[in-house]
Amino acid sequence: MEARKEGQVMELGDTEKWVYDSSVDHKGIVPLRTSTGVWKASLFIIAIEFSERLSYFGIGTSLIIYLTKVIHQDLKIAAKNVNYWIGVTTLMPLVGGFLADAYLGRFSTVLASSIIYLMGLLLLTMSRVIPSLKPCGTETCQDSTTIHEIVFFIAIYLVSIGTGGHKPSLESFGADQFDDDHAKERIQKMSFFNYWNAGLCAGLLLGVTVIVYIQDHVSWALADIIITIVMATSIIIFCLGRPFYRFRRVNGNPFTPMLQVIGAAFSKRNLQYPSDSSQLYEAPKSSESFLGRLLAHTNQLKCLDKAAIIDERQSLEEQEKNPWKLTTVTKVEETKLLINMIPIWITSLPFGICQAQSSTFFIKQGTTLDRKIGHSFELPPASIFAIAAIGMILSVIIYDSILIPILIKTTKNERGMSILQRIGFGMIFSVATMIIAGLVEQRRLDIVKNDQHGTSISMSVFWLVPQFLIVGIADGFTLVGLQEYFYDQVPDSMRSLGIAFYLSVIGAANFVSSLLITVLDRLTEKTGNSWFGKDLNSSRLDYFYWFIAAITGLNLCVYVFVARRYCYKNVKKSSVSGVECSDEIEMMA
Repeated sequence: MEARKEGQVMELGDTEKWVYDSSVDHKGIVPLRTSTGVWKASLFIIAIEFSERLSYFGIGTSLIIYLTKVIHQDLKIAAKNVNYWIGVTTLMPLVGGFLADAYLGRFSTVLASSIIYLMGLLLLTMSRVIPSLKPCGTETCQDSTTIHEIVFFIAIYLVSIGTGGHKPSLESFGADQFDDDHAKERIQKMSFFNYWNAGLCAGLLLGVTVIVYIQDHVSWALADIIITIVMATSIIIFCLGRPFYRFRRVNGNPFTPMLQVIGAAFSKRNLQYPSDSSQLYEAPKSSESFLGRLLAHTNQLKCLDKAAIIDERQSLEEQEKNPWKLTTVTKVEETKLLINMIPIWITSLPFGICQAQSSTFFIKQGTTLDRKIGHSFELPPASIFAIAAIGMILSVIIYDSILIPILIKTTKNERGMSILQRIGFGMIFSVATMIIAGLVEQRRLDIVKNDQHGTSISMSVFWLVPQFLIVGIADGFTLVGLQEYFYDQVPDSMRSLGIAFYLSVIGAANFVSSLLITVLDRLTEKTGNSWFGKDLNSSRLDYFYWFIAAITGLNLCVYVFVARRYCYKNVKKSSVSGVECSDEIEMMA
């Protein structure tokens, strides 16, 4: 058996046999390429993501139904509570991603957060099974017991905490199984995000059909028991895949280098720029000091370049000992990457606001429409969300199998379409979604107005299909694009946080959506006809949808302006552990 000691310098020809991307195998040594990583490892990871999405959407899509029908909350209060829960669930990954990158590692974070997630599911099951914790004693009661509400909200927020560590760490851990510096694996990694979302959508589909049907027609308790068992089983499967995984070492607080760059640049603000960027300081490619990929210098945010200027008044050896006085070009470029992400993050928020409506008001609309299929079967309101999943799966398959090959031949780029182009293309669909949703809601309100009973039950639920289908198509472009963008463009040491940044777009957007509801409710209430009444029939959601469409359309123009000026990460091809490769710059466009 060949020896593989940590930090051992291998011959360049061994790069086809061993993986030199700073990862290690489960024994803590350089991974063997043929027995670790790629699809053989990522399938275990996709399996636990499938079960988590099954649970999440089984809970999330029917949450507004549960809050209004079982706990008997008003529509706008229930919508706010759903937005708050989704907001917390998608902002918690910032904490989980930080802990994974800085201290715990991705595998350990996924395992710990999955156990917390399972605890939340167990408590949720107890709140619907144990008699003293049930919402009420009869099906027709008008008030939920206080103890049930307390236990219920503790349970779903435990799920939020579990998701906080689960989502950013799991997806980045899955992408870590592919080596960016290996041509074949780099191509496979581009497909990973597409098929990751296909697996995600499979869990979503079962969650909003089978699980929601059981909730609606059998019992909430049985649905909880099923998703709890599935989650427990997937944790076991995830652990069984450990021998096949590639692991990344933790490097401490990932924000410290960024602060060092800002501090060093400020302290040397009066120094003159060198005549050539090659004179800026960079770490030597030794096995001790170089453990990752070097980034090429860019001309953006040149004020930060001063952090890498060697001060001739001091010896280089003395400056190298103090990273708060002298940092590398790579650290400077990593800081630039994070700063340049801020405009992209902000201009992605309106897309998240559009998406927030699909799990609240869109679902609630379905409860007022005719959901019968044939003579006996009645579609659960939340199951209409399956159309969004189908739209996403179709768009991902068409994009990966048809569009990408055509675009590669046309543009001669291995990616076909740049990441930001993909995101922007999906934003166009999100504008169309809100326009169509407004038109459908206007028709529904016209039917209510003309119906002698004041209902829209004569209108089929399938009128909602176009808006859900286009939501799914938008997700297939923008949501997948955001995942790939924030994973790919952050520093290599922050990839869990990168996924958390993508999720935080959705989380912040849900809070902004709640804020919009509150502000617009107060403003329109003064006119005597609030857009958000006690129920849908006394509301004007069509106006709200068109308002969001206008915001999203204007934002799209700003996004295009920002995206056209964005500079992608420039990676110098270099291997770890002292193996030298070409310094040719790789444009990650």
